[in-house]
This record gives sequence, structure tokens and C-alpha cells, in this order.
Amino acid sequence: MDIHNSSNQHVVAVASGKGGVGKSTIAVNLAVTLAQTGAAVGLLDADIHGPNIPRMMGVGGQPQKSPDGKMTPLSNYGVKVMSVGFLAGGTKPVIWRGPLIGKMIKQFLTQVDWGPLDYLIVDLPPGTGDAQLTLCQSVALTGGVIVSTPQDVALEDALRGMEMFRTVQVPILGLIENMSYFLCPHCHERTDIFAHGGTRNAAEEHHVPFLGELPLDLKIRRGGDEGIPIVVAEPNSEYAAIFRAMGEQLAVSISTNPAAQRAKALRIEQG
Repeated sequence: MDIHNSSNQHVVAVASGKGGVGKSTIAVNLAVTLAQTGAAVGLLDADIHGPNIPRMMGVGGQPQKSPDGKMTPLSNYGVKVMSVGFLAGGTKPVIWRGPLIGKMIKQFLTQVDWGPLDYLIVDLPPGTGDAQLTLCQSVALTGGVIVSTPQDVALEDALRGMEMFRTVQVPILGLIENMSYFLCPHCHERTDIFAHGGTRNAAEEHHVPFLGELPLDLKIRRGGDEGIPIVVAEPNSEYAAIFRAMGEQLAVSISTNPAAQRAKALRIEQG
């Protein structure tokens, strides 16, 4: 299936202005959360130089070819997954310049047999470079979700990412604050390690939805390292509940954003 011609599909980019803010963790858990609602979900790892999605999704191996010659995505937790990590393998570096990165992302969009999807979640690399521009120019994105931590340095870069999407006329579906606070597992005292609330304030200032905040917690980190997302490992936990609320907020943001609905109509027209 060419990504352009699914009449019910939303293509959502998860982005960040800088690395290390937990963007891939958010993308993985959002994708799995949406799949747990019964939606058909794909997860595209567009971070060509740092493909962490295979480890975080607990899936590996070589994609097979479908009868029409397209790559078949691997699958786990009800989510179809594609990553250059499946092709390169292990810790082998992908040493490519921009044009090759763009070519690979286009192949992932058009030469992968995704099948009918309700959501394609795209985990972008940090920044505002080749991968972001290629994605925006190759498919009518439903919108972007920006992940940041609360401190000013991260927020400045997050706002650059938001302005990049706006420059190429991609709707901003919402901001998420990760590592928002730390709750001591022993004394239960809360510590705002990176300050707190900056992302919510930025969302209000720029008139975009605030999808929620996540604490800095060992269990969430461990889930990524072990390939068992927290929404799978502890589906009844407060963290899983936060991700479910984010998924619900994202669905509302999509349904109420006129530009997101126009993007969907454009993909149908292109198909």
C-alpha cells in the first residue's frame, strides 16, 4: 500500500528540537496505546542515524518482501514497525549524507506494504533537517507532536521545531512535556529536576494543545531498554493511564483541527 492512498489514515510526526528528551519513548508508547484501542497502527523510525525503535519495540530481523516486491514491516504489540535498524543490523552505523536519508524515508513511505492503517506514527530525529523536510514534502502530514523537557534550553529548540512545521504548513497537534518531575519511590517526595510546566506554558502562549506531562521514572526508561513499553509491561499503572490520556487528547486534536482534516482529504485526493 502506498502511504498516500489510505482514506482513513492519519500520519503523525513525533518530533523534538533536541536529542535526549525521550521522543522515541513517547512515539513507541503512543503507538502501542493507540493499537490497544483497536486501531490499526504503524510506527516508522525515521531516525536514520540513531534507529532505536527496534530495541524499544522488542522486535528484530530482516523484513520480508511482499508478492509485489515491497518490504513487509515487522510487528509487535499490535503495531507494524519499519526501521533502517532492521536493514543495517546491530550497532553498525549508517554513514549517509542528506540525499540518501531522504531517499530512504521516501522508500519507507512508498515501498513498504503497510496495509490499511488508522495511524502511522513517525519517529523523527531531533532537529529541523533533511529527514523532517523530506517527510513534510513527501506526504500530507496530519500534524506534528512536539516533545520537550521543561528547561529553557530544551524549550527553545522545541519551539524551533514547532516553527519549522508551521513554515511548511503542517498543523501542530500538541506539545508533550517529558521528564516533567521526579517522584522518589521511597519517600514519595516530588522534585522538579528540570523545572516544571514550561512546555504547558509554551503551548498556551502559542495557542496549541498541551497533550500532557510524564515524570522522569526508572520504569519508563527500563521499558525502552528491555523492549517492553510501559503500557505493555504495566498496563494498569499511572504511567499507562497518562499515555492513554495523551492518545485520547491526540485523537481529539486531530478531529478538531481543520488543517489536519484538510491534510487527510489531500492524501485521499493524491491517492
